[in-house]
Amino acid sequence: MALLLVSFTAVAADLPALTGRVVDDAGIIDAGTRAALTQKLADFEKKGSDQIVVATINSLDGEEIEPYANRLFRAWKLGQGGEDNGVLLLVAKNDRKMRIEVGYGLEGTLTDLHTKLIIEDDMVPAFRAGDFSGGISKAVDDMVMVLEGNPEELEARGARNPPDTISIDPIVALFVILWVTLFLGGLAMAFLPPVFGTKLSPGVYKWLGMTFSYSHGSRSWSRGGSWTSGSSSGSGWSSGSSGSSWSSGSSGGGFSGGGGSSGGGGSSGSW
Repeated sequence: MALLLVSFTAVAADLPALTGRVVDDAGIIDAGTRAALTQKLADFEKKGSDQIVVATINSLDGEEIEPYANRLFRAWKLGQGGEDNGVLLLVAKNDRKMRIEVGYGLEGTLTDLHTKLIIEDDMVPAFRAGDFSGGISKAVDDMVMVLEGNPEELEARGARNPPDTISIDPIVALFVILWVTLFLGGLAMAFLPPVFGTKLSPGVYKWLGMTFSYSHGSRSWSRGGSWTSGSSSGSGWSSGSSGSSWSSGSSGGGFSGGGGSSGGGGSSGSW
């Protein structure tokens, strides 16, 4: 566990400070759009207390965007404590990735389908054209529209413009193929020789030109190599919360969330 913790710490990217409703550390939003977004998000927050924050960073430093966005959301405590009504729109410029992370309390309203449509229809085309400000502004408009109770236009637009293809990350596909191959191979070696093989002696079977030996809970096969099986598992999960003051404005240049949290709802994309 200590080694895993050290490894995670080594690859985890640093988190920026929450300085306002728009934290443009990557410098991809022009000044006029940034000011307009800040005012729009402040006005929206005053209506019903839902909190949307936009963040851009240069790099994830090797970390996947999903855990990074969740860490950032929790560190900033977006949304009100007990309501968990925050939303984070995150863009990693150098990694060409984006994510909309949704707080627990809004997952039933701003669904995974909605966030996927917003990313694919608003952000990806604009980003590919080099219009970061326009793509982010349009995404915020559509999030506000859905959260204000008008998702029909977004859903209708998605139905009119279905995605051309379903992209699968080749690394993920390779990992799944290898895992399935190893799992099924191990399962076959553990159980098939006694069923289909020739019994040579108690606990010893010959199958497919190989000799398998089973004794005292261990399994092995020989033909210029050996095979053993065993398993151990362990997992841990913990949660905690800390209170913080809710702020719908700024004081002395500061800005804060209200203690909300997120469980990984939302969608990711790339351009």
